[in-house]
Amino acid sequence: MGVVQHIEIDGRQVPFKASAAIPRLYRIKFHRDIFRDLKQLDSAIKKEDEEDSGLDLVSLEMFENIAFLMARHADPAHVPETAEAWLDQFQTFSIYQVLPEIVKLWGLNLQTQVDSKKKFDQLTAK
Repeated sequence: MGVVQHIEIDGRQVPFKASAAIPRLYRIKFHRDIFRDLKQLDSAIKKEDEEDSGLDLVSLEMFENIAFLMARHADPAHVPETAEAWLDQFQTFSIYQVLPEIVKLWGLNLQTQVDSKKKFDQLTAK
């Protein structure tokens, strides 16, 4: 299931998907914890200025990996198998415009999972 949202990148609407599979896929592909990485990125971007970015290369790579994985999850038939090939499709790609949308999408997915669990618990309670 999951939640799909289109985010504008370089003048194009790009689909991204968040689901319960994303943490596992991210861990398998990048050997990292997506929860920790998203929290770290969200905190870092709130402190930075788009015109004077002080984000390190590790943070930028984490962001690119998360964005790539969620885009590939949404549209595996049209998204290349590597983050590099996917990123090469764009002229510009602003972490300051895209990351807040990805964080919002992830939050919507988590809320959907919590709501579904509550409904299931109510149905099975006796």
